[in-house]
Amino acid sequence: MAAPRAATALPRWLLPLAVLPAVLLLVLLLLVVVRLPWAGDLGIHAATVERLRHSLGDPGNPLVDADTPSPYYSPWTLLLGAVARASGLSVFVVLRLGALVALGLLVTGVWRYVRTLSAHRAAPALALLCLLLLWGTVPFTWSGFLGLHSLALTVAYPSVFALGLAFHLWAWLARAPRDGGRTGWGTWAGLGALWAVVLLCHQFTGVVASLGALATVLAARPARAVTARTAAAAVAGLAVLWLWPYYDFFALFGAGDGLEAVHRPLYAGLPGRFGLVLLGVAALAPRLRRDRRDPLVLFFALGLLVSAAGGLSGHYSWGRALPAALIPAQLAAALEAVEAGRRAVRAAWACLLAGALAVGAWTQAGTLGYVVDRGVLPGPVAAKYRPPWAGYHWITPWVRYGDVVMARTFPSRQIPAYGAYTVAPGYPDFFLPDEERRAAAVRRYFAAGTPPDERREILREYRVRWVVDRGPAPRTEPGLRVVARGPGGQVLYAVTGAG
Repeated sequence: MAAPRAATALPRWLLPLAVLPAVLLLVLLLLVVVRLPWAGDLGIHAATVERLRHSLGDPGNPLVDADTPSPYYSPWTLLLGAVARASGLSVFVVLRLGALVALGLLVTGVWRYVRTLSAHRAAPALALLCLLLLWGTVPFTWSGFLGLHSLALTVAYPSVFALGLAFHLWAWLARAPRDGGRTGWGTWAGLGALWAVVLLCHQFTGVVASLGALATVLAARPARAVTARTAAAAVAGLAVLWLWPYYDFFALFGAGDGLEAVHRPLYAGLPGRFGLVLLGVAALAPRLRRDRRDPLVLFFALGLLVSAAGGLSGHYSWGRALPAALIPAQLAAALEAVEAGRRAVRAAWACLLAGALAVGAWTQAGTLGYVVDRGVLPGPVAAKYRPPWAGYHWITPWVRYGDVVMARTFPSRQIPAYGAYTVAPGYPDFFLPDEERRAAAVRRYFAAGTPPDERREILREYRVRWVVDRGPAPRTEPGLRVVARGPGGQVLYAVTGAG
């Protein structure tokens, strides 16, 4: 891979024009961390840290009362669990601290990686703006995707930590081949271990990291000595994956069929979600003309190939590789604005990019609602805000750690965050052998025509102590006692065993 292009003279106004908005967005994300809005998968990550806080060695299933492994037990959540255990801090405080670390790792990783591509002082800030804002005209939220709105809701997820590590991995890989093979074997083994940690922390981001690493190595045209060290790094990484004690990483290759329906929406509404990224795709064309083995071009091609193959073959979970196509295109858009040949061409690119970033910022303006009260926001901005989930802290005065709660799918995605278990997991669980039986038991319990005796038998079988439900009228079957009422008409019932 060629060395980063030398910086040309920059207008004095360009650097602050790029840095100031990037700083403001980072401040916004820091304020979001303080509030830590709850939506999506925060509950499973909080539950995972809670289990590790109580038992680092044998935490069991994070969602249900079963002794099974879980891919959520990663090096990152293990560290957070150890911090929670040693400090006595609540899980949500620990998640906030973890979010700060992950965000710092992400920003420094982007800075280091972009520095391997360009020497322009404005390039890292512009790259960060593109990663956060250059998406589409429809807000899109999914872990592993770096849009501002998405990052605001997933900043405490392991995917953000893994992406930060991925950027650092690419930066190290971009620099290592330039020394002609002088980098020691131990350093390369460390890079392999880092690659494995990314895969263990968030498997889908690990795929993105792998594609980026492959593109970086291919672009470097490595000498034979570097190729041997790269192979050694891969072997070291595979060894770490094989030795990880909390779950069998390689068993996850058989989990695809259970994830396809969940990921099918990734292929819907692509123009609205990612239309602005086309500017970055256009920016890849001059990079390809300059160097047919440009790392961003190779990275984009690999990501597009995997994502398109998933959509065409019905393996919709492969759509989680989309960031491997989006990230290089977004970075290319930022770099072209400061590197395009003549000054007039750079100015044209900068104007196009500024317009696209403005559209992206307006699309994701609802993120402000996670920092200030909705009533303070202007009407058009408030209309873009979607309130986060309320949570289930209201049950904690009665429900203790390890209690089993009968609940439907939606509350089952949040209740384990407070230490309780649910009968069926709120998320697909490849390692839980009786997952379908548990889900069927929950459906049967809440079905209108189920006899009271069958309901009591289900409660006894799963040692249920509490029931959470909502409805126009309270449940009246024997053996339940109303204990508390929560938001949205929800009711907490104690299972008394009477009747």
